Amino acid sequence: MAAVAAATCKRRAAPFARDVTSATAAEPKSESWQRRRLRMELVGGRRDPDVARKQFLDLPWEDVLIPHILSFLPLRQLLSLQRVSKAFQSLIQLYLTNMRCFDSSQVGAHIPKAAFCILLKDNEVLQQLSVQNCSDWLSDKELLPIIGQNHHLQHIDLSGCAQLSRHALVAISLSCPNLRRLSLAHCEWVDSLSLRSLADHCKELESLDLTACRQLKDEAICYLAQRCHKLKSLSLAVNANVGDVAVEEVAKACPELEHLDLTGCLRVKNNGIRTVAEYCPKLRALKVKHCHDVVESSLSILRNRGVELDVEFPLQRALVHLQDVVGFAPFINLQI
Repeated sequence: MAAVAAATCKRRAAPFARDVTSATAAEPKSESWQRRRLRMELVGGRRDPDVARKQFLDLPWEDVLIPHILSFLPLRQLLSLQRVSKAFQSLIQLYLTNMRCFDSSQVGAHIPKAAFCILLKDNEVLQQLSVQNCSDWLSDKELLPIIGQNHHLQHIDLSGCAQLSRHALVAISLSCPNLRRLSLAHCEWVDSLSLRSLADHCKELESLDLTACRQLKDEAICYLAQRCHKLKSLSLAVNANVGDVAVEEVAKACPELEHLDLTGCLRVKNNGIRTVAEYCPKLRALKVKHCHDVVESSLSILRNRGVELDVEFPLQRALVHLQDVVGFAPFINLQI
């Protein structure tokens, strides 16, 4: 029986040894002698696995293991380590309690509800929360407690979370005053009232994705722009209710704007684009594809400034088409 138990322990420790080896291989040469000795023993297999694990766990958890080793391992592997022993389970629980970033893609978009709640139930120091495309299971019931206890969140991604409600955005606005980046793409539950709450309480916002938030109209976007002057990136794409009124207000109120996505905003016209060109000197990229009333006369101002556009210069398109037809590019005297 002792031989069987030792063999089982060795098999369970082997994956962990490989994980620790890969994590510490990239460490600088100045690594501590304790960690270097442990790595050599794990790789060389000169000691019993139980001894190696004990030495590993004897290292300071919060000062060494969590920031310098566990933080380099994928979350899925860390969760698997809980099965090694009760001591490892305690270590991983401490890691989860002090975790600064949670990304659902590391454990799979279809993570069970209960598992999600257990993972983050004691965490109050999250700075980044990404649960994009978890529409199959994520609702207000699971999300709101996490938001309510984490007041240091700076980056939240709820893209594609269709089962949430406006209460989620209100909770974010009330609990996360230092929020910098927020993605609500394809969250059609976002309405004017919840966006107003966000604008009133999260004035440090620098990046906001409202792609396909089809309930929003010009009035709500104007209210947002008037209060969130630090916006650098804004997407209003795929929203037929957004027009020149909103675009002009964004341009005038957000001089730091660098990226603006108006893809598919059918009511946006040349006047709005000209205002953007006039009031946004830091603009680096503008998307206006499928904005059928935006023509080159307004885009040329931005094009001449080197702003990246997602539509080609009309003459370029014509030459490319002609080259495809006749097989060569004709010479055209542009000075005529």
